[in-house]
Amino acid sequence: MSTGRQARATLREVADRAGVSTSTASLVFSGKGPVAAATAERVRAAAAALGYAGPDPLASSLRHGRAGVVGVVVEGRLLHAFRDPFAVSVLDGLAQVLDAVPAGMLLIAQPPSDPERTVAQLAGYALDAVVFALCGPTHNPVVDHLAARGIPMVGNGAPEDPRVVQLRLDERAASASAALHLRDLGHRRAAHVAMQLRTDSRTEPFALAALDAADYPDARDRARGFIDVFGDDAPMVQTSLPDLEQGRLAARTLLDVPREVRPTAIVAQSDLLALGAVQAAEELGLRVPDDLSVTGFDGIELPWFPGTLTTVLQHGEEKGQRLGAMVQALLDGEHPANATMPTELRIGTTSAPPPT
Repeated sequence: MSTGRQARATLREVADRAGVSTSTASLVFSGKGPVAAATAERVRAAAAALGYAGPDPLASSLRHGRAGVVGVVVEGRLLHAFRDPFAVSVLDGLAQVLDAVPAGMLLIAQPPSDPERTVAQLAGYALDAVVFALCGPTHNPVVDHLAARGIPMVGNGAPEDPRVVQLRLDERAASASAALHLRDLGHRRAAHVAMQLRTDSRTEPFALAALDAADYPDARDRARGFIDVFGDDAPMVQTSLPDLEQGRLAARTLLDVPREVRPTAIVAQSDLLALGAVQAAEELGLRVPDDLSVTGFDGIELPWFPGTLTTVLQHGEEKGQRLGAMVQALLDGEHPANATMPTELRIGTTSAPPPT
């Protein structure tokens, strides 16, 4: 008794059974040429009888020199990315373009505590390109591995390496625009809620010196933008995750102090952190924006939020699409230049002049 797998039917066998040439049978499956309806139906019937499901994707990729897969490295658990509406919008925009390439998207979670583990994981995949689509560290050990294999890379400002084509933001200027808006309203006591600066960050206060040792360029530069406006003696707290709960805890640290030293405004490095700050203010009996102004960063959809968050818009879906266009250009043999995404400040209902 044979225990081996049944051999896969071939296109030639389908063509012989249907009484047509192999090229005609191929046109039926590709849909790229005119074939009489009766002939096409005969080919499909022969394929069904032989159990032929279509061209072998592995053979097709070998012929075209592509795997049909683009890796997307996401730091941390995928759960955290899927809980962040901005991250989801970036991945959605990227997927839209890759679908048209066509290429599948393989999400690869990279543990911050052991980034080297991802090198071995990537070694087992045939990939056409790799995208670092979300926030990530300045240095990533997978870059050397991918470069050695000749796999093109696109980044969202990180990892900072000349072998990675970058779609950046002017993080510092964008953050400063939110801080300047608050200063122009009359705020002089402002505080900052930052994303994590290092891979091992806890939710705790930090000072200017911490920025020189930061692992994450986006968090570092957004903090510098805030400092450019309000100075390095303004209170700042970093978080362990840029989510609602950590934003709430960080803001409690800043706001649960005597009124005469309490900040009248908070500049947060993400919309989720900003919403956590709004929640903390409400818990302490403070009204937004009457007692406290809050700004965010991202521009996510917030249908459940009763107001409109004052925030820096960075257009996540468009960012994903532009990352995808860079990938497509690289796969077509082009050499796209680094680019910078524009941002804009949206004035909402969470910012107002300070209380008198």
